[in-house]
Amino acid sequence: MKRIYLTTALVALSASGAMAGGIDRSGQGLGALFETGRYFELTFGTVAPSVKGTDLLGGPTGSVGNDYTQFSFSYKYDINDRLSFAVNLDQPFGADVLYAPTSLLLGGTKAEASATSLSAILRYKFDGGFSVHGGVRADKGDGFIGLGGLAYGGPPPGGVSGYNVTLDSDIAPGYLVGIAYEKPEIALRVALTYNSAIKHDFTTTERIGDVQVAPSSVTEVELPQSVNLDFQSGVAKDTLVFGQIRWADWSAFRVDPVWFTGATGGGLIDLEDTTTYTLGVGRKFNDNWAGSISFSYEDGGSDRLVSPLAPTNGKMGVTVGAVYTRDNMKLTMGVNYTKLGDAFAETGTPDTARATMEGNSAVGVGVKVGWSF
Repeated sequence: MKRIYLTTALVALSASGAMAGGIDRSGQGLGALFETGRYFELTFGTVAPSVKGTDLLGGPTGSVGNDYTQFSFSYKYDINDRLSFAVNLDQPFGADVLYAPTSLLLGGTKAEASATSLSAILRYKFDGGFSVHGGVRADKGDGFIGLGGLAYGGPPPGGVSGYNVTLDSDIAPGYLVGIAYEKPEIALRVALTYNSAIKHDFTTTERIGDVQVAPSSVTEVELPQSVNLDFQSGVAKDTLVFGQIRWADWSAFRVDPVWFTGATGGGLIDLEDTTTYTLGVGRKFNDNWAGSISFSYEDGGSDRLVSPLAPTNGKMGVTVGAVYTRDNMKLTMGVNYTKLGDAFAETGTPDTARATMEGNSAVGVGVKVGWSF
């Protein structure tokens, strides 16, 4: 019964990560670390965002957010009664944005970014229900950003429309540390995890169109530090309440290539920190089936002027999850609908609204298969 509870809670949390603040995608969850015994899981998900608007000249932006898929796996085993080890691979951050040419102000503006993270984690259990966990992480990332449209002032020297930058693949280290408390008889667990920032040094090529405008250089990009507080507790027979609070330091995420910052006096990305709240309830129906529903909220703040490369402001979402358990196998399914907050895509100094992005949403579907052995 406890195992069904935990899986139901965790799939709802992971599904609700779709279209979170900044370029957050997975939420950096550690659910497999708390499974009983030796355990292996595979997770696959797909997200279909609908993010569109109209620029101030009346041109439609098209749906600027492209569909994307997510994949992860985890393996956990017990070294002894107190010490356990887990390996986790996920895709914590990413972006895929493109403005249609029907928008004269922003048409052709584009961003592609991906990050794949491999973590090795140890957990040590103390008497009394407390445990600590920590590990190292290797992150592989790359990116491309292109600017297009009249909002960028035309081609140089009058503006930077047509500018693009390629950030070559780079691998950089990070770490995580945390503490947890569990009381299995009431399915209680509270876990606090700190994920360090990861600093990439990307080899950088800057161009206007196809013409390189400066020698290759190195751009330091800091993927954000974050803190996850996960909790769950039984509240009645066969019923569990669960949730998460996640803070991410997106204000430290900067992309400042040498030529671009020299030409404009500023960088390509300007984001704000985000705090995402999730609260839900899980219910066991019988020995094989359990289900859950959860709600998520992220405050976008009062400033609705946002980067065209992340053109939403806050979110509200609902996730429905179900778990089927048979022998040593668990099949978990989740569906998420998220309403994305309205925003104004801006450029320039001072910030100037160029497009109104409103009525946007995202739908995510995820499937996870886990085996205990």
